Amino acid sequence: MNAPGPALPPDEVFDWLDADAATRTEAGLTHRPRPRGSAPAPGEIDLTGDDYLGLARDKRVAGATAAASLKWGAGAAGTRLLGGSLELHAELEHELARFLGAPAAAVFPSAYTANLAAVTALSGAESAIVSDKYVNPALVDGCRLARGDVAAVAHLDPDAVAHALSTRRKSRALVVSESVFAVDGDAAELGGLVDTCRSHGAALLVDDAHGFGVLGDGGRGAVHDAGLSSAPDVVTTLTLAGALGVQGGAVLGPRRAIRQITDVARTYGHDAAPAPGTASAALAALTALREEPDLPGTAVERAMSLATGLRTAGLRTSLPAAAIVSLPAPSAPAAASWVDACAEHGVHVSRVTPPVAPDGVTRLRLTARAGLSESDVDTAVKVIAETAPRS
Repeated sequence: MNAPGPALPPDEVFDWLDADAATRTEAGLTHRPRPRGSAPAPGEIDLTGDDYLGLARDKRVAGATAAASLKWGAGAAGTRLLGGSLELHAELEHELARFLGAPAAAVFPSAYTANLAAVTALSGAESAIVSDKYVNPALVDGCRLARGDVAAVAHLDPDAVAHALSTRRKSRALVVSESVFAVDGDAAELGGLVDTCRSHGAALLVDDAHGFGVLGDGGRGAVHDAGLSSAPDVVTTLTLAGALGVQGGAVLGPRRAIRQITDVARTYGHDAAPAPGTASAALAALTALREEPDLPGTAVERAMSLATGLRTAGLRTSLPAAAIVSLPAPSAPAAASWVDACAEHGVHVSRVTPPVAPDGVTRLRLTARAGLSESDVDTAVKVIAETAPRS
């Protein structure tokens, strides 16, 4: 163990932050939020964010937010266990479970806190956790906080999952995966994955953030599409900030799993409950999804058109399983310049850098929306192709 160094004066204790920032800047890994207006300017095309169905600005959804805020107040005024549980929360949980065919649900202020709750409450020090090594940061952090034996295995490799389960040292086991992976938009084969889990006595936790509202019957998601929504050994997490266009997250699954989460998960019992306007907006968005079941398929079609057009233009892209398309960049600085060049031509795209890009490769990340026209897609393809870095 290194001996403590000399005491530093107050204005020097954070000097190491400047060195870290300089390292990130040199590597092209700095990020600054790009504030936007209330709506895209005329002629601009937005391929950022995860508002796949365009419901974030839908008047039905926004109106529900305003009406609930006036009736219930701006916030829930407490945690779920300390005065913050509202009838709106119970109604949203009921409607989500009913829509997805799950026995029970619990809602959270964010998908991040929902994932932390699910992983930590359903595993623990006496559990083995087998995680696809490309899962999102919320699941990674949940695995770290769970204090179990964690094995991060090769991406989309059922044999690696089977090997980790068969060689585990703990009797309890939880396998963690995404349905549609957030960076490249590739998908897990959930039927085969659950078979592997069952052959080794393990439960399965699936983050369906990018499948819910996009895939399956009426947008019910990848887990529902695989026939696993009501399975006794499968738990689903999802975001309300994607296809529904509002803030929040949820966990769905067997009643005893949801009971465990609401009893012991710190992010359920010790975080402010979702605001009334948020819960009401989610209910309105869910109603809109029921009323417009063709929206999910349109978003997927637009993503495939983007990928096909970019490939025809000579660029290498992922093939979207849902509504995410990614393009590898030569480097992080090149990706930053590419994003800026696209924005100058009115096409807004995102970039994903390490460590969020789990393979260390920086790429552009495009998200398709049901509201994109064919002309929008053609314009986006043209701009992205013409501004692409020449490696």
